[in-house]
Amino acid sequence: MMYAIGVDLGGTKTAAGLVSGDGAVLFSATVPTLNRDGGATVLDATAALVSSLTARAEAEGLDVAGVGVGSAGVIDAAQGLVISSTDAILGWAGTALTTGLATRLGLPSSSIRAVNDVHAHALGEAWAGAAAGSESSLLVAFGTGVGGSFVLAGHPILGHRFVGGHVGHFASPYAYDGGIPVPCVCGGSGHVEAIASGPAIREAYVRLGGARSVADARAVFVLAGAGDATACEAVRRGSAAAGQAVGGLANILDPEVVVVSGGLSDAGAAWWGPMECALRAELLPTLSGLPVLPAKLGNTAAMVGAARLVLAPASQPALTSQPARIPQL
Repeated sequence: MMYAIGVDLGGTKTAAGLVSGDGAVLFSATVPTLNRDGGATVLDATAALVSSLTARAEAEGLDVAGVGVGSAGVIDAAQGLVISSTDAILGWAGTALTTGLATRLGLPSSSIRAVNDVHAHALGEAWAGAAAGSESSLLVAFGTGVGGSFVLAGHPILGHRFVGGHVGHFASPYAYDGGIPVPCVCGGSGHVEAIASGPAIREAYVRLGGARSVADARAVFVLAGAGDATACEAVRRGSAAAGQAVGGLANILDPEVVVVSGGLSDAGAAWWGPMECALRAELLPTLSGLPVLPAKLGNTAAMVGAARLVLAPASQPALTSQPARIPQL
C-alpha cells in the first residue's frame, strides 16, 4: 500500500498526518503556525513537522510516496506558488510552497503537491468522507469565513486563476442593514460571508441591538438556546443566508451530493435546520431529492485530501486549472 504525508497549513496551526492509500490517517501531529514570522519561517516549521512524521513512518517500515499540502491562500497548484493571502499569515503571498518544502526536505519537487486548504478539505470528503463514491460533490464550509469547492471525477475545480471555490463572495439578499449592503472582509459588500460566517452572526447580533460584550458566534448560539430573541434572529438570518447560497450553487453546478462543513455546521439543529430549509426552498424542482450531508472527516479532512494529491492513481490527469474536455453533442 502507498502512503503520503498530508499537511493542513492554516493561519493558526499546521497539522500533518501519515495517510494510507485507502484514506486512513495512521498518525498525526500539530504545531502552531508561526504566522507573524514570514513565509520562510512557516516553511521551516512545516518541513520539520513533515520530517518527524516521515522518520516515524520509516521506523515502522512504511514508505512515504510524497507530501500533499492544503494551504491557506490562493494557491497556484501547477507551480506550487502562493498567489495571494490574507494577513492571517504575514508574508505568505509569493511563497514558493512546493519548491521551498522540497529544498528543505531534500525531495524532488514532483513529489510535493499543493492546493488551497478548502479544496483539500473537499477532496478528502469526496475520497474518504461524506461524499465517498460520488462522481461530483459540492462542499461548502461555514466558519470564520465561507469557502467551498466543487469536486468532479476526483478533482477539485480550481478555476482559470486558481480562485475557484470563493463561494462566500457573491451577493446575498440577507447581507443588508437598513437597505445598505454589509461590508465584507474581502473589501466588497453584501456578500454571503458578510452575513453567514461565524463572525458575521456575532456582528448581526450587535446590529440588531445585542450587547457588544458578546464575544463571538458561540456566545450568540448560547443566548439563542436560552431564548434570547435577538440572538435567535441573528442565527436565523445567518443560517438562512447560508442555505440559500448553497441552494443557488447547487442549481448552477448540479452536484450528486452536497456536503456542508465548518464550525457552524457543528452548532446543531438551531443552525442546521433553518440552513437546510432555506437550501431546499432555493432548489429547482428537479433537485428536490439532492442529498445534503454533514461533513464526516472533521479536522482530518484537509490532511486526507492533501495526501490524495499524491496518492491519486497515475491514470488520473494531473491536477491543474484546465477544464475537462466537453464532448460534442
